[in-house]
Amino acid sequence: MSASGSTPVLTKPAGTATGPGGVGGGRVRRTLDRARTPLRGLAGLAGLVVLLEVLPHIGVVSADYLPPASEMGRALWQLLGEDAFWTALGDTLTGWGLGLAIAVVAGVVAGVVIGSVPVLRAVTASTIEFLRPIPSVALIPVAVLLYGTDLESKLLLVVYASFWQVLVQVLAGMQDVDPVAEDTARSYRMGSWGRVRYVLWPTALPYVMTGVRLAATVALVLTITAELVIGSPGLGNQLAVAQTSGAVPRVYALVLVTGLLGVAVNLVARAVERRALHWHQSMRREGQR
Repeated sequence: MSASGSTPVLTKPAGTATGPGGVGGGRVRRTLDRARTPLRGLAGLAGLVVLLEVLPHIGVVSADYLPPASEMGRALWQLLGEDAFWTALGDTLTGWGLGLAIAVVAGVVAGVVIGSVPVLRAVTASTIEFLRPIPSVALIPVAVLLYGTDLESKLLLVVYASFWQVLVQVLAGMQDVDPVAEDTARSYRMGSWGRVRYVLWPTALPYVMTGVRLAATVALVLTITAELVIGSPGLGNQLAVAQTSGAVPRVYALVLVTGLLGVAVNLVARAVERRALHWHQSMRREGQR
């Protein structure tokens, strides 16, 4: 009891309330927002499926060119039961994985070496800016002349397209190094390897992971393109065969598979990026949303 005989009222410090305006309320809102995001995506996907089913039936488009979603689903189910499909999927993933690995290693090594030496960066700048905009599909005749329809022709296109994605990002990361950190490393008489490991690499790593994520998508696009145009074994080749044989539902089923593969590649790349940059402030901010 207080001196006046009234019961003291206990209050919580500001910002500790669990209601809608407090910390607990904010945490609840973030949880609900995370739950709503995939539900909205599923709702949009369901709407697209319904639209694809309805449009051919009401005559807006001809079923000869756009079959109903149910026919695409049946074609996809038949596709999943064929050994040739899984072999083609393996060929596509092999070309994508090998090409991406070669491009990432080459891009990181070249970027670190060029970015560490200012003179080398100045000498190679014009060459990089000349070669980088060349479309990879323009190299298809060269790839066919050199390797025919073998795996090497696919790798040539994939590596060329993906390499620049990684190299440009690594160079940007090397250029973003804090001059104070570099001066501190020099004052402590760090060697070249020590500067790269403790100063340059931590700064460049977020750029590297961005380059890898972009390169993963580009590599998949060029893999399918090489198979579609050159005739290398893979999903693109099966897509070309289905198109020439007039199997329209099968064409759309294969397109759906390549789309799902692209989504999977992007999700894996994002997961690897979050894992590699768990210490970075951008990842911490993303986890707090």
